[in-house]
Amino acid sequence: MTEPGITPASAADALAEIHARRDQVVTATLVPHWYWPALGGLIVAFTAAVETRRPWVLAVGSVAYAIGLAAVVGRVVVRHRAQVHTSLIGVHGAITIAVYVLVLVALSLGTGFAAEAAGLAWPATIGAATTGGAMTATGLPLMRYLRRVMTTRPLGGGR
Repeated sequence: MTEPGITPASAADALAEIHARRDQVVTATLVPHWYWPALGGLIVAFTAAVETRRPWVLAVGSVAYAIGLAAVVGRVVVRHRAQVHTSLIGVHGAITIAVYVLVLVALSLGTGFAAEAAGLAWPATIGAATTGGAMTATGLPLMRYLRRVMTTRPLGGGR
């Protein structure tokens, strides 16, 4: 039974408006393009500071990493309002993010251990640089994929 005065066309228009607003929210909450190389660079710099085995370099590197990470994450949260709700990302999106992180960790460890086995200097930094490069190369495609996941989910949640 339909409400008086509500036509199928007006209902379709309202539903299209809801979809458009959801797309705006999803686009506004995505991580910006500069985040991935910034985070990768911070990770590489911090790892290099650790590998120097010089206490003063480690201290300066740790403070710089903490300040840099706070600045990067703070800017994303404040300026880009990156707060994706679980009802938008869904189980599939959450699993995608978890797998992405695990692959990056495996890449970093694998590359670092291979560099150490090969006798290369600064093996952890080499592993971190590989991962930083991978994050820079794959961060935007990940965000595009997650945007597609979020915008194709049924309105009102679901899996």
